[in-house]
Amino acid sequence: MNHPGTPPVIGVIGGSGVYDIDGLSNTQWRKIDSPFGDASDELLFGELDGQKMVFLPRHGRGHRIPPSELNFRANIDALKRAGVTEILAVSAVGSLKRELPPGHFVLVDQFIDRTFARVKSFFTTGCVGHVGLGHPTCNRMADAVEAAIKEIGVPYQRGGTYLTMEGPQFSTLAESNLYRAWGCDVIGMTNMPEAKLAREAEMCYCPVAMVTDFDCWHPDHDHVTVEAIVQVLMTNADNARALVKATAPRLSGRTETCAQGCQTALNTALITAPDARDPEVLKRLDAVAGRVLGA
Repeated sequence: MNHPGTPPVIGVIGGSGVYDIDGLSNTQWRKIDSPFGDASDELLFGELDGQKMVFLPRHGRGHRIPPSELNFRANIDALKRAGVTEILAVSAVGSLKRELPPGHFVLVDQFIDRTFARVKSFFTTGCVGHVGLGHPTCNRMADAVEAAIKEIGVPYQRGGTYLTMEGPQFSTLAESNLYRAWGCDVIGMTNMPEAKLAREAEMCYCPVAMVTDFDCWHPDHDHVTVEAIVQVLMTNADNARALVKATAPRLSGRTETCAQGCQTALNTALITAPDARDPEVLKRLDAVAGRVLGA
């Protein structure tokens, strides 16, 4: 019998063009139905040097969906149904520190969730579950991603706190200064509840935050031109594709369950007694929690 989460299938959540990678073969766009609604887009299935890959444009191709309207549950559930075991989550962020200028990548390992208009759990009345989130990202994946970043030569920081705001508006100056006082490194709108749901779905999750600008706290913020931001976005997109290509072989060949426990997160999470569980709720959880529910 295979260990949970083996063999590995790498999922990538990111911008619309992150999947335009040299060498990606056997590609096919497929719609994956989810009981939690529609995912942001079809999933792109492919192979990179023999490693199975699945790509999801987080905001849909053409960036159609704003952060607050993303169906995070459908996105993670669809990836789980597609066989994905580990998620590389690429996103654009603002910097809250001088030492993280535009163009830097941050391997985020902590979050502060300030969102308020999003459904944040697969578990609900009828089947309650509580997963641990003290360490919300996968260090094993981060080791592989860090090695890939060094290979492609992008300036980066290992570790950092990502403040997830609701959006779609950016911060006020007072909010930006508050988040800096809290010790946050970067600010964005998309990685929560994505990381929480990935943990509930027993999937390894590694976020890569790509700095595009300083948040409004910076004295030169108002002098940044659109052209400069676009140039950073284009450079970051190129580097994101190079990162995915360099990371994939480093995550291939895993034959054991993730030692950090990402892929067995539900072992002690379900609290609702078996005879009190709602059959309709269990049907929706067949992919997310099927391993422990016997679905």
